[in-house]
Amino acid sequence: MARKDDIRDQPAYTLAEAARYLKVAPATLRSWVIGRPYPTGKGPAHFKPLIRPASNPPPMLSFWNLIEAHVLRSLRTDHGVKMDALRRAIQYAQQTLDVDRLLLSPELRTDAGKLLLTRYGALIELSASGQMAMRRMFNEHLARVEWDSWHFPVKLYPATAETLTAARPIAIDAQVAFGRPIIAKRGITTGAIADRIDSGETVDELAADYELSVEEIEEAVLYERAA
Repeated sequence: MARKDDIRDQPAYTLAEAARYLKVAPATLRSWVIGRPYPTGKGPAHFKPLIRPASNPPPMLSFWNLIEAHVLRSLRTDHGVKMDALRRAIQYAQQTLDVDRLLLSPELRTDAGKLLLTRYGALIELSASGQMAMRRMFNEHLARVEWDSWHFPVKLYPATAETLTAARPIAIDAQVAFGRPIIAKRGITTGAIADRIDSGETVDELAADYELSVEEIEEAVLYERAA
């Protein structure tokens, strides 16, 4: 059972940092965390947020919030998150299966995930082929999360869409480097590697220095500088 003072549930990331690490548009992540206004015939209304930040205001996200946003990103990648439909799908799955904080649950890989996606796909009127593609992408994103024996996320292997099915050299672990992205093999932050490249050092020099492959150094730089 997770403690209330678990470092994974403590404020660690600004919205801008989390958006950069997850490769999500800052405005999109903000809408998931803060909610957003929308017009109605009776005047402006407001979509409630999908993620409850670790602290607010200002909104600061925890490592577990990062996982929740990663799961939401998997639905956004090819299909675009419709907040009201997704919120209703999450509520339905949680109430039906009695799963608290569904977006953090490893059960998303089994019945809970199937129920969520089926409900969401029906609410946005997604075709059968579209639902199949959504499930495939969703499962590939979930495979990039590691859970501990208590069924709480402990590590995230972030990726851009272009590297989703590639190797997983980059990791985010709340226990290492204050939760900043690292090369998993050595615990060196991707930011430090990108800074050294920008200072004039070569990929070969850094690979030799850290005892990493050229490809791992390049992955770190590409991840750090990806839009």
